[in-house]
Amino acid sequence: MISCQGLAMTYSEGTLRTPVFNGLDFAVNKGETVAILGASGAGKSTLLHLLGGLDTPTAGEVFVAGQRMNSLSDRARGLLRNRALGFVYQFHHLLPEFTALENVMLPVLLGGRGSPPVKEATQRATALLESVGLGHRLNHKPGELSGGERQRAAVARALVNRPACVLGDEPTGNLDEKTAATVFELMLALNRDQGTSLVMVTHDRRLARRLDRVMELHEGKLRQLPPGEV
Repeated sequence: MISCQGLAMTYSEGTLRTPVFNGLDFAVNKGETVAILGASGAGKSTLLHLLGGLDTPTAGEVFVAGQRMNSLSDRARGLLRNRALGFVYQFHHLLPEFTALENVMLPVLLGGRGSPPVKEATQRATALLESVGLGHRLNHKPGELSGGERQRAAVARALVNRPACVLGDEPTGNLDEKTAATVFELMLALNRDQGTSLVMVTHDRRLARRLDRVMELHEGKLRQLPPGEV
C-alpha cells in the first residue's frame, strides 16, 4: 500500500550536514496496522512526512498505491496524497473559522476535477462525524469543541476521502488517558471496518502492542521488534 526503498534524508544548513537515516526499506500492506517507536529526535516524524509525500527525500523512492511519488508533479503528488492518504497529527490542525462539518468536508471539495458535489461531501462528512460521536456538534467551530472532540473531528477529516492508508503522528499524544483510549479505539475500529492501513508514530508502548507490527527507529535504522521487546 505504501513503501520506500533506499530512503535517505539529510538536513543541510550551510556547510553542516545532519543525516537522519540512510537506506531505509519499509512497506505496509493493505489493511495492516504498524506502530513506529523511537526516542525524540530519532526521525519518526521525518519518516512519516516522507512516506506521505510532504517532504522530498535526499535519496531513495517512496511508492503510494503503486505510484512513485518522486516522479509526480507537485499537483499530481498533492492529488494522490489527498485521495490515497489521511493524516492525523498530535495537534488537530482544524481551521478555526470553519465548523466541524466544513473542516471534514474540505478534503473532498479540494480533490480536484471529478470531486463529489457539495451535497455528497456534506453527506459523507456528516456520516463520519456521527460515527465518531460528533453528530450533535456539526456546526460548532474548533474553539467550541473539547480537545478530544477536536481530535475526533481530525480523525473524521483524515478518513473522509476513504484513504487506503492513514498516517498518524502521535495522534493521541496531546490527550488525557481516557480520551486517548477513545480516539485510539476509534482508529482501530475504522481500520477494521474499512480495511484502511494505519501507520502510527507513538511513544505509548501499550498502544503499539495492539497493532499488527511494531517497528523501532534507532540511530538511523528501522527494525521490527519481537513481541518480548515491545
